[in-house]
Amino acid sequence: MQRTIKKAVEISGVGLHTGCQVNLQLKPAPANTGIIFRRVDLQKFEIEAIRDRVSRVVLATTLMKKGVMLSTVEHLLSALYGIGLDNIFIDIDSLEVPILDGSALPFVKMVKKAGVQEQNKMRTYLKVIKPVRLEDGDKFISIEPCSTFRISYQIDFDHPAIGRQSLDMELTTRAYTQEIAYARTFGFYSEVEELRQKGLIRGGSFENAVVLSETEIMNGPLRSPDEFVRHKMLDLIGDISLCGFPLIGHIKAHRTGHALHTDMATVLARDESVCRKVQEPEVPSQAVNF
Repeated sequence: MQRTIKKAVEISGVGLHTGCQVNLQLKPAPANTGIIFRRVDLQKFEIEAIRDRVSRVVLATTLMKKGVMLSTVEHLLSALYGIGLDNIFIDIDSLEVPILDGSALPFVKMVKKAGVQEQNKMRTYLKVIKPVRLEDGDKFISIEPCSTFRISYQIDFDHPAIGRQSLDMELTTRAYTQEIAYARTFGFYSEVEELRQKGLIRGGSFENAVVLSETEIMNGPLRSPDEFVRHKMLDLIGDISLCGFPLIGHIKAHRTGHALHTDMATVLARDESVCRKVQEPEVPSQAVNF
């Protein structure tokens, strides 16, 4: 069955790139609503969390509708997908979702505080029926048929604190909340000045990202030895959720980022030869992970 939250919950923080203070509230939404952002600073202007609204994918995923923008949505969307929520109003009074601690964990805690409510409508899934692969140089993302939703992710950084890391996981609510949600975003100190000159990461700090020098982690310890690949999987989950439905399929990703993630979401949302919509009675019980 579809799910929303039982009551409204709120949180405040700064935007990673804008540096502005942001207030955000999650509110229950009726069945078949989907995930809807509402800019309360602009008379509750609505922006749907779907692939057609993606406008920019540089260091974050940005949505836009009729010139109204909303940036850095991936961590919040990741949490909502990972917990298995279908219908939510997200009221926000700025153009960027707050970064908080750089992970999805604060959003998971918000949902737990609100409680989860089942609704009287069946869930619809996208079931992958044909493999597809997208490439960009030595980077690629693919998806293929599978009886559950599974992700295999590999990163490879020329940095002694990261190197090559891989993670393979069947995505369930328990797996997401325990193994993925806590992983923080990361960046390199050598790039900070250049990015700030471009108007980016104005709200970045040692409190909301793992920061690396040329040889080491500047603000350790890590939350897990492979926190880097876990955060990349977290980003992928948020981006791929923009296809609009929970997935049944196996994603494999190698050194990808927001651009390839959202390109795959586009394929899933638009190419009926790759996947088809199925409802819960047609879904194997092991695939209903939430």
